[in-house]
Amino acid sequence: MAQRTFSVAALPPFRLDLTVWALRRRPDNTIDRWDGRTYRRALPLETGTLELAAVQAGSATLPELTVTLTGAQLNEQTEEVARAALARLLGLEFDLSPFYRLAAADPFLHMLAARFSGMKPPRFPTLFECLVNAIACQQLTLTVGIRLLNRLTEAHGTAPAAGTTRAFPIPTQLADLSPEALRPLGFSRAKSRSVVALAAGISSGMFDAAAIETLDDADALTALLQLRGVGRWTAEYALLRGLGRLHVFPGDDVGARNNLAHWLNRREPLDYAGVQAAVRKWQPFAGLVYFHLLLANLADHGVLSKSSGV
Repeated sequence: MAQRTFSVAALPPFRLDLTVWALRRRPDNTIDRWDGRTYRRALPLETGTLELAAVQAGSATLPELTVTLTGAQLNEQTEEVARAALARLLGLEFDLSPFYRLAAADPFLHMLAARFSGMKPPRFPTLFECLVNAIACQQLTLTVGIRLLNRLTEAHGTAPAAGTTRAFPIPTQLADLSPEALRPLGFSRAKSRSVVALAAGISSGMFDAAAIETLDDADALTALLQLRGVGRWTAEYALLRGLGRLHVFPGDDVGARNNLAHWLNRREPLDYAGVQAAVRKWQPFAGLVYFHLLLANLADHGVLSKSSGV
C-alpha cells in the first residue's frame, strides 16, 4: 500500500473535532472515525478504495489539516479527489463570518456560536449516501439507524486493505441486490426496498442525483419526494446534509425539534410550523443552528471528546 501526505487549508475559524462530531453524530459511527485527534474515512474511487486520515496541524484561527492518503494507486488526481471530498465533508471553504455577525446580535445564538466556534457545516460526500442515511434512520433512534449503516458498510463496502476503514457502498454495489439481502442487517422490508430502488435508479440513470444539486429548493423537494421511501423529513434532511442548503432546518426532525424546544425553554413541544416560526429570525442560517444544537445536545450528554473542551 502506498501513502501520500499533503496539507489542506481551511477558512478560519475551524475546529476539526467539532466539525467531525457534527458529521458523525454518534460515537457508534464506524464510517466517519474519530479518535480524539485523527479523522478517518474511506473513499471509493474508480482506481480503488483509499483511506484518508486528517489531523488539525494549525490552530482554530490559523487552520490547516495534514492529510495522509493510503491506497494501492495514489497520484495527483487521487489527491485532488480527496481534497474535494474533504472540502465538502468538513465545509472547509465555508465562510462563517456572516453567521457570527448575525449571532452577535442575538443572545441565544451568540451563546451557541461562541461555545462551538469553528464548527463548519458538514455534508455527506454524495446525495446517495445522505438519502440512505435518512432512510435508515426513519422512525428509529439515531443510534440504531447509525448501527444499521455500519452493518451495511461492513457487508457491502470496500476497504483499501484488510483491517482498514470500509467505504460506504456506492450505488452499483447495492443496485443488483435483492431487498431481502438487507433484511439480516436489520433493515425493514420497506427500507430495504427503498435503498435498493434508489441505488438501482442512480446506477441506471433513471435518477440523476447530480442534477438535483442544480435545482432550487422547491424543485429539488419535488424531485426527492418522487423517490420511494422519501417523505418531507427525508427530503429536507437531504437538502441540508446532502445539498448544503444551510437555510433549511428539517422541521419534522424529532430530535432537532426537541433540541430547539429545550434551548428555547419551551414547555410545549414544537410542531413543524412552530419550528419554522422559531428559526425564521436566524435565516439564512437555520441549518447552522440545527448543527449547533446537535453539538449542544452531544456535549450535554457527555458524548463529545474531552479534546473538544465543551
